[in-house]
Amino acid sequence: MNKPENLAPTAGSDGTAPFYIAATASFQELWPRTLKHGDTFAMFDEHGDILNAAQNPAGIFHEDTRYLSGCYLLIEGHRPLLLSSTVHDDNAVLTADLANPDIYRDGELALSRETLHLVRTKFLWDGACYERIAVQNFDSQPHRTRLLLWFAADFADLFEVRGLHRPRRGACHAERCASDRAMFHYKGLDGVDRYTQLRFAPTPSLLDQHHAAFDIVLGPGERTSLFVTMTFGASARIGGEKFLPAFRAARKSLRAKARDAAAISTSNDLLNQVLCRSVADLYMLVTKTPQGPYPYAGIPWFSTAFGRDGIIAALQMLWLDPGIAHGVLQFLAAHQAKEFDAQAEAEPGKILHEIRRGEMARLGEVPFRHYYGSVDSTPLFVLLAGKYFERTGDRETVAALWPNILAALEWIDRYGDIDGDGFVEYSQKRADGLSNQGWKDSKDSISHADGSLAGGPIALCEVQAYVFAAKRLTSKLARALGDQPRADALAQQAESMRKRFEEIFWCAEIDSYALALDGDKKPCRVRSSNAGHALFGGIASSARARRLAAILMRRDAFSGWGIRTLNTGEKRYNPMSYHNGSVWPHDNALIALGLARYGLKESVLKIFSGLFDAVHYMDMRLPELFCGFPRRPGSGPTLYPVACAPQAWASGTPLSLIEASLGMTLDHAKSEIRFDRPLLPTFVNDVQIRNLALGDGKIDLLLQRHGRDVVVDILDRSADIRVVTIS
Repeated sequence: MNKPENLAPTAGSDGTAPFYIAATASFQELWPRTLKHGDTFAMFDEHGDILNAAQNPAGIFHEDTRYLSGCYLLIEGHRPLLLSSTVHDDNAVLTADLANPDIYRDGELALSRETLHLVRTKFLWDGACYERIAVQNFDSQPHRTRLLLWFAADFADLFEVRGLHRPRRGACHAERCASDRAMFHYKGLDGVDRYTQLRFAPTPSLLDQHHAAFDIVLGPGERTSLFVTMTFGASARIGGEKFLPAFRAARKSLRAKARDAAAISTSNDLLNQVLCRSVADLYMLVTKTPQGPYPYAGIPWFSTAFGRDGIIAALQMLWLDPGIAHGVLQFLAAHQAKEFDAQAEAEPGKILHEIRRGEMARLGEVPFRHYYGSVDSTPLFVLLAGKYFERTGDRETVAALWPNILAALEWIDRYGDIDGDGFVEYSQKRADGLSNQGWKDSKDSISHADGSLAGGPIALCEVQAYVFAAKRLTSKLARALGDQPRADALAQQAESMRKRFEEIFWCAEIDSYALALDGDKKPCRVRSSNAGHALFGGIASSARARRLAAILMRRDAFSGWGIRTLNTGEKRYNPMSYHNGSVWPHDNALIALGLARYGLKESVLKIFSGLFDAVHYMDMRLPELFCGFPRRPGSGPTLYPVACAPQAWASGTPLSLIEASLGMTLDHAKSEIRFDRPLLPTFVNDVQIRNLALGDGKIDLLLQRHGRDVVVDILDRSADIRVVTIS
């Protein structure tokens, strides 16, 4: 995705790349409290406030626009004392426990600290933010006080928040429109009216465009509650349900999302916390679309549909909940390009890179309104369709998607292979688009051994592996649909590509596959994590897979926490960079799945252990990425300042590590669950998987470690599902 680039449409005078994310403060200094529902997300501080939005992405965002840029609570002009703050385990609700500080009036102590207890409860639902402020007096004497809520809306486009300066903006005004209501209105340059509406109950003692004051008198032990409803959208009508009905609906909606998913628990309480957090984050990011559920990529920068990210998250969740893959396939098929559009970098059959709905995208100030500038989304789409069919046997869905799959294959062969050499390449189609169009899309992420940047068209190592896997899987689909000639042709194409890939991409001098081929067909002889994706796609020979695994596990590649994107000896190595030496959890997850494919389970466990140790320092949530500095005794990993958290494919990483360690495959055609040489790390004695669906049945399993062996027991099953262990 277009993550690391400077948010000016062309390169800046300081040499930064287009769409670079400006960093004036680290997210890790803030540890924001994050909520999301649908196309709305919020980032609060630990008090539940929105402060310093000019320096960070705090606020409430809806469809790529910040509809609330400031909101904080004061008690008689003072900020309350923080007692505790937490987002509930299901990510539905933020609760902040606060207390009054010492309050003086006319030089005299009028209210001793921690006399009044305040509980702020906030959640998002259906384009609105709901808040209840409960206040209780724990003194034996009555007390009066004033609570003041300040609020503001700047309607900044998300790309402005990321650092882009705009010479012109639309017009914004605020007004008090009733005794209990205030409103902000922004008339965008795109002609769209955007409104933030605020409704208060009970009616405030004082209300203007930016302040609501409540004068409260509480007897001993007495409690009262204030309610604020904020709605966001293109309508001036103030809507929104009352607090309790909306609260119940929000919790019910989250439970319903995961209704059909398997449940997983282990003997390790900390790992259980990580798994619980990961699954909750994934289902928070999953967004209802007309085509089905779709995991948005991450908060704050990427809370929208990205092709590559959605596909990989669906692959990670496939064993747990194949319904997510169904939604992703349907959504991407509906948005598949049908014609040429140079501005969108679209060609017939190509799969979407991202969608944006903000003012700047609508005006073309950024190119991402409906953007197709990724080279890997299309083969990954085909790959996911094949994996989905193996997992579910859903012939009806695959048959309906068959024209989309064939169109994607046609794009791969006709438009993806620009020069007809049998490899899929990319080249930048518009000056302000993405210069690199694989998952490492920084401007400096594809280079030669001497550090010089590769010129296009560029054929990435991992993309060839995805194409190989896609064609092999589609061969099986064609056979299942009765098209044997096409099945044979695709199998032959895949084998031919495998041989050519081994011949051209393998670099014996670095014991690895080249990062890429440049426009002159010169290999980029650089040791990078990209080569590990050749294992994920299955294109590597067994002998070379073992040699590559040894390289990936060396200290110059493996930091102690995970595999770096670029090895330490390479010219462009920088452990603090976005793609040239950092550690990405999802990258490690795909490599781990690839290692498992080749039976290299000790390397899988090394990755699993490194990331598990790392997440202890990360609030039990793996971020988008972290820095690639070597592991030091007694210290945690170095965090990346503007990494998204949660990020869908980072949240999916623990699920992939479980799958890889156990060598787990679910085969619908055979009604069989296979565990190929299962292993568990030493910090896990057993894993229990419940409600695991296959075909029309469900099964509960217990996997127990005995030394190096793992024993599989069936606890319960509702159909004739076979369980096979390969030692």
